[in-house]
Amino acid sequence: MVKNILFFLFIFAIGCVEVDESAFSNVKEEEGKIYIVDRTGYKWDVTQAVSLGFKPERFQYGIGKNTFTPLDDSLLTDSSADLPENMRVIGIEEGQDARAYSVRRLRRHEISNSILGGKPVAVGY
Repeated sequence: MVKNILFFLFIFAIGCVEVDESAFSNVKEEEGKIYIVDRTGYKWDVTQAVSLGFKPERFQYGIGKNTFTPLDDSLLTDSSADLPENMRVIGIEEGQDARAYSVRRLRRHEISNSILGGKPVAVGY
């Protein structure tokens, strides 16, 4: 009950705050499409999102295109020697094929693109 009351007070407080929308992203409308323009000048088409209720003028920032360099199979090894016993991994398998991805390494890359069992897979953290 207390959690519900706090939640509704929080939502009410958010609704009472005035927002200076000029401090947010740059929104452009061109040829019937709506774009958010990032700091690098790249235009993100958000026309469909706007039709579903997204308010681009409230969007503050994003991570940007090609921000993370994904891991790929060339960085994987079959050797488990020298690995700490308590290493945290994300493991996947497809048939007889299996892989383990180090959480420590995924923290820096966010995603790994691989082929497993002849199928493309993306492992994210």
